[in-house]
Amino acid sequence: MKNNITLITGGSRGIGRATALLLAQKGHTICINYRSQQARAEEVVALIRQRGGSAIAIAADIADEEQVVAMFQQIDRQLGPLTGLVNNAGILQQQASIEQLDARRIATVFATNVSGSFICAREAVKRMALRHGGQGGAIVNVSSAASRLGAPHEYVDYAASKGAVDTLTTGLALEVAAQGIRVNAVRPGLIYTEMHADGGEPGRVDRVKDNLPMKRGGQPEEVAQAIAWLLSDEASYVTGSFLDMAGGR
Repeated sequence: MKNNITLITGGSRGIGRATALLLAQKGHTICINYRSQQARAEEVVALIRQRGGSAIAIAADIADEEQVVAMFQQIDRQLGPLTGLVNNAGILQQQASIEQLDARRIATVFATNVSGSFICAREAVKRMALRHGGQGGAIVNVSSAASRLGAPHEYVDYAASKGAVDTLTTGLALEVAAQGIRVNAVRPGLIYTEMHADGGEPGRVDRVKDNLPMKRGGQPEEVAQAIAWLLSDEASYVTGSFLDMAGGR
């Protein structure tokens, strides 16, 4: 049986947490990356272990290249060759119009959402690629419906960063397809996670859900199911693809 070793960045809450729990249930050995929420990350690890799974947690700010490299080296030592990466960690700032944005805010968002995803993908490819003696693998980038919709008056900078993640998905999928690595993305819409509180409006999903064709927000577990499928052998002929999960929006 294949030994799936999967890194989930930003795995202590929301979509990352739900994905970690589901993949562990499916037999993956999980590395949960977190930046500051150690207690919550360790809670997820404990839950996985209680259910008979295997997991560790590693602190690293994915906006910091040195910390990312050190995290991958620790995974090498503790778990073995990586087979899956879920580029899930992402940040947004307080809701704002373009007139309220400054270069520092934009750089902060892009450092995590774009540069962090690139560097994590780079380190994963170094380990998975056939040319490096790897066994192949799969990468799933967690983008956002905002990359298509633009998030006007709220998070244009966040939306733009996710547009970059979409381009990374397409380009990297083509670049590493012959190396046994599949690269896909999910684009969640309005999902019940704590990220909305980070943007200053904890109840945002309930405020706008009636504008959606399905008239409801999504659950992190629904997104986790899509991520798990894209990582699985059931999606073995799928690369460079996007799964929109936005209730029809």
